[in-house]
Amino acid sequence: MILVTGGSGFLGMHLVQYLSAMGKPVRALYHSTPPNKHLTSLPGIEWMQCDLLDVFAVEEAMMGVTDIYHCAAIVAFAPHLQEQMLHFNPESTANIVNQAIEQGIRKLVHVSSVAALGRSGDEKKEITEEQEWAESKYNSAYGISKYLAENEVWRGIGEGLNAVIINPSVILGAGDWGKGSAQLMSVANSEFPFYTHGVSGWVDVSDVVQAMVVLMNADTAEERFIINSSNLGFREVFTLMAGALGKKPPRFAAGKFITGVLWRLSALYSIITKKNVAITRETADTATSYSYYNNEKFLKHFPDFSYTPISDSVKKMAQAFKKNAATA
Repeated sequence: MILVTGGSGFLGMHLVQYLSAMGKPVRALYHSTPPNKHLTSLPGIEWMQCDLLDVFAVEEAMMGVTDIYHCAAIVAFAPHLQEQMLHFNPESTANIVNQAIEQGIRKLVHVSSVAALGRSGDEKKEITEEQEWAESKYNSAYGISKYLAENEVWRGIGEGLNAVIINPSVILGAGDWGKGSAQLMSVANSEFPFYTHGVSGWVDVSDVVQAMVVLMNADTAEERFIINSSNLGFREVFTLMAGALGKKPPRFAAGKFITGVLWRLSALYSIITKKNVAITRETADTATSYSYYNNEKFLKHFPDFSYTPISDSVKKMAQAFKKNAATA
């Protein structure tokens, strides 16, 4: 039996569908977001509600499990969610790790993030798996929470756990168009006129899923791997999205002053409407920073693996976005 935490979340949802198509028996966990009808109809999938902060619930959910994909995490950049995220991400991972050791789990694949590698603000430095975490004003609360969660996995490895860690860059794929990276498509669709000069890593969700399955089935352990297709500027990605949707691309460069105004206006809008917004202080900082991620380690370990071009990822996202809009 395979356990997938965060099964109804963005990455977990894609992983569960992939494992179902492979004919694998899966117990998929969710907490506050129940799976949709499509997910509940997938063959071979047992859905279970579970609070990963409840050690007894985690113990029950892991009964009879051999392999674990730990995808569950709070991904948030709004200030009012930071404390909850800093508590949940490491604490839930600690509970998973402890039970994995207790129950003699065969292997754990832990989903971390490139944010857990930290950012130094050095625009010329390429980030690899060897980078050591350092306290920096450039690190987001999300990055800190994922770094602390990673530490729980390394602690488990030190206690005999067979585990491997992946650090995906920004994951692109169809999902909830009002959340996470999928929300970028909604921003492009609105013909948002501003762009930033920042650079980040980008990867297709299907590549992340396949990398996880490859690592689960390989002998590789006690390692972490950056999963990243390309390092691209935010302007380039938004231009690709706008083109795929038939919309106008962003036209005006937004420096730190303009992005500062935009995130403050977004924060005010969020307070008034109680809605999530794409632009926060942390996302604005990210969009104006230059982060280059080296993907050579994973490709050296698995030379037959190939990444989906980001232009193709964006086209698939746009098709799903337009289909969703047509049926909404």
